[in-house]
Amino acid sequence: MSLPSYVPLVETTRGSIVESIHYGAIAVSDARGNLIASVGDPEALVFLRSSSKPFQVLPLVEGGGMERFGLTERELAVMCASHNGTDEHVRVITGLQQKLGASADDLLCGTHTPGDPPTAERMFLNGEENTPLRHNCSGKHSGMLAQAILFGEPTADYINPQHPVQRRILRAFSEMTGVPETEIVLGTDGCSAPVFAVPLRAAAYAFARLADPSGLPEPRRSALRRIFGAMTAHPDMVAGPHTFDTDLMTTGRGSILTKGGAEGYQAIGLLPGASRKFAGALGITLKISDGDLAQRDRTEHIARIAHDGGGRARSTTTVEVLRQLGALEESQLKELKDFLPRPQYNWRRIEVGEIRPSFDLLQ
Repeated sequence: MSLPSYVPLVETTRGSIVESIHYGAIAVSDARGNLIASVGDPEALVFLRSSSKPFQVLPLVEGGGMERFGLTERELAVMCASHNGTDEHVRVITGLQQKLGASADDLLCGTHTPGDPPTAERMFLNGEENTPLRHNCSGKHSGMLAQAILFGEPTADYINPQHPVQRRILRAFSEMTGVPETEIVLGTDGCSAPVFAVPLRAAAYAFARLADPSGLPEPRRSALRRIFGAMTAHPDMVAGPHTFDTDLMTTGRGSILTKGGAEGYQAIGLLPGASRKFAGALGITLKISDGDLAQRDRTEHIARIAHDGGGRARSTTTVEVLRQLGALEESQLKELKDFLPRPQYNWRRIEVGEIRPSFDLLQ
């Protein structure tokens, strides 16, 4: 298998020279599967990681799970989330599990330190016990448990790729991306659930259809609209305070859905009319080839990058793509100034260079 063709997307300078370069690829698709624009290799085969969560909850929603369990839109949003483990996230997930008759003991995602720094610091200082509810994927896993209960299937080992829950998710993901199940590469995510790799172009197509499912039959059409609406109406559930996904969807005011994944993956869905350059809905996916692990770039804005490992390249690339597509007004760009071309400072707040995008999407 040949390696993907990655190109420079973001560069940082120090003094008069470029000191570091982040390489990657971008694909933009419409809801009919047409590749509208790309940078680098749109056929790059990469794992979506947590960006696949809106599709992992799809069988639950279109199967009537929202009605069966009396779930709220806020609970739906957290099932699509990579949340950062605040008390509010735990409260919502606990309420969701009570409706299912489940608990933290049923989750197979494991445990990690909350991604929200104030929450993690408070828990450490007070000696508070950590549980799987603080895991950024606990909402997704609760949704998988809900699927098993909804369809009368065993709740044990629900993350096994051969479990009916995972077979159903894989089928839905295949239908959304247009990639046959046999051609989807499976892996194991950080939370132990199956994760999928498809070409960037195919994943962008899925996100365009999430933004405009009008060409799909019921109940999928309504389920996708419900997922898009829940995530954009409750962006605080999808990530959390001072995270890129939450900030961008808040700024997008309902027209932009964004979901990051580990190792430098980002996916975006734009409602029809959100772009001033293209009339229809758009799906955008991008991959930063080095994984874009959090860069301690000595700025006061380090807390504002995505909590799940995303750093300066993924957020900078995403905002630049939206700017070039005409999907952000000047007022919105001002709200997202931390992710635009910006100075790089040292510890004494002396400007030493710049962080800037280095690609032209529509050339």
